[in-house]
Amino acid sequence: MIKKLTLSALVALGLGTSGAMAAGGGEQHIENIDFSFDGPFGAYDVNQLQRGLQIYTEVCAACHGLKYVAIRTLGDDGGPQLPEDQVIEYAKQFEVFDADLDDFREATPVDHFPESNLETAPDLSLMAKKRAGFHGPYGLGINQFFKGMGGAEYIAALLNGYTGETKEQAGVTFYENTAFPGGWIAMAPPLDDESVEFVDGHANDLHHLSEDVSAFLMWTAEPKMMARKQAGFAGVLFLTLLSVLLYLTNKRLWAPVKYKNRD
Repeated sequence: MIKKLTLSALVALGLGTSGAMAAGGGEQHIENIDFSFDGPFGAYDVNQLQRGLQIYTEVCAACHGLKYVAIRTLGDDGGPQLPEDQVIEYAKQFEVFDADLDDFREATPVDHFPESNLETAPDLSLMAKKRAGFHGPYGLGINQFFKGMGGAEYIAALLNGYTGETKEQAGVTFYENTAFPGGWIAMAPPLDDESVEFVDGHANDLHHLSEDVSAFLMWTAEPKMMARKQAGFAGVLFLTLLSVLLYLTNKRLWAPVKYKNRD
């Protein structure tokens, strides 16, 4: 009963997407993926983040934005780590509105990614973060700690979950998706095999493309994840050392009283 209630709560908190959920049932099917950043000692794969950035730019950016992500962070440690000159050139492909000029201008690294081009297309900056509590069918906290955040798994499952079945309801075409709450989504399949070509010849089938862009979106939601993990590890070591020192100090201070009572 508790498991069912937990699952229901997670579904109710489902990610707002461009597709309004159609009436009807359908269980979510989300498999665990061993991402490099999973677990307390995991770290982002720089090459995977760069591939994910390319997928976002060539496919997702046509509709979805990343308004909470500064373009300059593409060169930060723990991220895609693009060279400074590449970050500058990458920014130039976007236009941003400048209130001082009261007009649009070419973006620079200090600007943020543009917002979504469509009102019905949600911003992707926090998509993985919104699904952070989901990992496996019950989203147990211990799973989240040892296996990962869970948001990236949901995104990958969503991109891979299209069955090819469609239906029309109230003039809107819905697509069957095994990962979306309710089973039907109004967003057409955004990715397909060989949708993007990589210069290094990396695999570009749907499975790999979905994992790469999911990892990138996880980074946009948690750009400081590696720094937090390092700080947490250092904190645990410090507290452990402090506990040992306090224990030894306590024994030394109370030893004379302890042995005096024995006499």
